[in-house]
Amino acid sequence: MATDYDTPRKTDDDLNEDSIEELKARRNDKSTSNVDVDEFEAAEGLELPGADLSNEELAVRVLPKQQDEFTCMSCFLVHHRSQLAREKNGQPICRDCD
Repeated sequence: MATDYDTPRKTDDDLNEDSIEELKARRNDKSTSNVDVDEFEAAEGLELPGADLSNEELAVRVLPKQQDEFTCMSCFLVHHRSQLAREKNGQPICRDCD
């Protein structure tokens, strides 16, 4: 591609002005696109507390607790042994809850 070296070059001030105008135009474009959101479609994927999930199937494979894992007695999450901070009254506590 040929370059015309005789064309006037933009200064740093010109570049900054152009970018500000472009940013303002982009901001206005984005704000108008959010107006057309259908509230019914947005709420369709939400689960209500107490909903009947008896006919639902798990989409992930659940593994039993491994020998090198423990259940934190504060947050009740299963962690690897490397996350064990201490034991309180014989109950394991993770680093996040310590």
